[in-house]
Amino acid sequence: MEIKNLGKTSTGMQANVEALLSYLLGFITGIIFFLVEKENKFVRFHAMQSIVVFGGLFVISFVLGFMLGFVPFLGLAISSLLGLVQIILWIVLMIKAFQGEYFKLPIAGDIAEKQVK
Repeated sequence: MEIKNLGKTSTGMQANVEALLSYLLGFITGIIFFLVEKENKFVRFHAMQSIVVFGGLFVISFVLGFMLGFVPFLGLAISSLLGLVQIILWIVLMIKAFQGEYFKLPIAGDIAEKQVK
């Protein structure tokens, strides 16, 4: 696989590796790389998308867990489905970032793009 030239980074790491690491621990590593990386828009985009996607899913999971805690079977079903969605998104986003793609999710990608420009 040919590595694309995605530009220089503040840390000296390859941009695709930084972008992948932005998703590694969800919104936590997204925040870290968004604050640390000042030069590379590719990395900053993926870091912000990680913050928006996984931060949003964290909040949704927390709220739904609290609200649906009183309905055990429905809560478990929705929680399991949301967890599956998170794992699939996590894997796809890390692969796309490592491949050097600006893989933009519908809503979160637009928000991330506006924050990076």
